[in-house]
Amino acid sequence: MAQGLIVEDPLGGDIELKNGGPEQDYPKPPLRVVFMGTPDFAAESLNALIKWPGAEVLCVYTQPDRPCGRGQECTPSPVKLAALTAGIEVRQPLNFKDPADVAALAALDFDVLVVAAYGLILPQAVLDLPRLMPINVHASLLPRWRGAAPIQRCIEAGDLVTGITIMKMELGLDSGPILLQRALRIADNDHAGILHDELAGMGAEALLDALTRLPQGRLMQLAQDESRVTLAPKLSKDEGLIDWTLPAEKLHNHIRAMHPWPGAFFDWEQTPGKVLRLSIEPGAVGEDLPKGAKPGDILGLVPTDSGQRLAIATADKAYLVARLTPRGKKPQDAQAFACGYLKACQG
Repeated sequence: MAQGLIVEDPLGGDIELKNGGPEQDYPKPPLRVVFMGTPDFAAESLNALIKWPGAEVLCVYTQPDRPCGRGQECTPSPVKLAALTAGIEVRQPLNFKDPADVAALAALDFDVLVVAAYGLILPQAVLDLPRLMPINVHASLLPRWRGAAPIQRCIEAGDLVTGITIMKMELGLDSGPILLQRALRIADNDHAGILHDELAGMGAEALLDALTRLPQGRLMQLAQDESRVTLAPKLSKDEGLIDWTLPAEKLHNHIRAMHPWPGAFFDWEQTPGKVLRLSIEPGAVGEDLPKGAKPGDILGLVPTDSGQRLAIATADKAYLVARLTPRGKKPQDAQAFACGYLKACQG
């Protein structure tokens, strides 16, 4: 699992970067807050705000309900569900190009705009509305990994550390001044799902800490170093395709980054002309390859301390897989797959 770190606080001294939580005091009267967000990551921050005495959430903005699933039924976002459960008004404009939507937001007369994974680019007319500041909860240590998929891209790149940035919003893509950061060490076997949940909780804590400091004037604004910018473009489904010609460590990072969505997969030729698509969960890097093994070859079962693993050849080593899902089938462990598809049953 990812682990917290200690780093220098821009305000001076050292601070615990995980599980520190906000200070015990909080703004009085409570800050008038408008929240904008859509997925589970954002819902974590919204729920923390709702429970916190230092803020009154006046209204929640989220993306319009989208068709989802086989029936293509419109599904409310996690943020919408959290807001409705708490009895908070929800608004879902397509964008803010209509001046009436901007005017309706302005009428709320609020102190702070909090944005977390909203999914819309906000115009300057919206960013200018809060009395104190528009702030964003971003899942990376900016300026590294600006964009839509910072969690997946940091794992894919083999980063050892990531974290949360609370940033003052401006028109540029995640380019605003840094208000507060919390760092998180990435463990060798952390996948995107694990890191998402860790960072969602950390983001909620950091948000409350920033909001505690904000009205007291205790947040410095640190400009981002443009020479250190990296981009984190949105994931596409086809990025889950595994390239077995990669070295095992790089391939492991790719598979971890793609789990749980879009998932890592490859096409295995069972017999000449018969191809089966297999999805795999993150595994582990194994030993050197046997002589003559080619990338993508399924080498058979390998015993490990945690059970049988299916060994697949990469550019330099075997990759050990615990669970696979053949297209149209349920997930199965390595031994069940070997028995059913390789005819290599072991007692």
